[in-house]
Amino acid sequence: MKAIIISAEDISVSAELNDTFTAQKIWEALPLEGAANTWGDEIYFGIPLVIEQEPGARADVEVGDLGYWPPGNAFCIFFGPTPASTGEHPRAASPVNIFGRAKGDATQFRTVQSGVTVRIEPSDKKQG
Repeated sequence: MKAIIISAEDISVSAELNDTFTAQKIWEALPLEGAANTWGDEIYFGIPLVIEQEPGARADVEVGDLGYWPPGNAFCIFFGPTPASTGEHPRAASPVNIFGRAKGDATQFRTVQSGVTVRIEPSDKKQG
């Protein structure tokens, strides 16, 4: 598995990418960074990739899931309920391509405010 580091201000969380087309495209584009947008307990930001919705894309996700949101060309980090949630689990605005999962405590991202720079980079340049 390919490993990445997601950082914002003094927060740094490791994550693993799965074996999907979306994960591979994101890996090839690293490093990535963008200004955080918050939507409940979700951070998202646009990235310079256009990827279609994959089979298996879904709106109901889990805490720690990493998703790519095709309508906004956005990298999404889910760490709790969003305005679309009906319970404690995150729910995306529309289906996302799940491409990875945080290994660390994704709830740390609750302290990140909109506009803060989020950086995604390989945890080891020798991988992949």
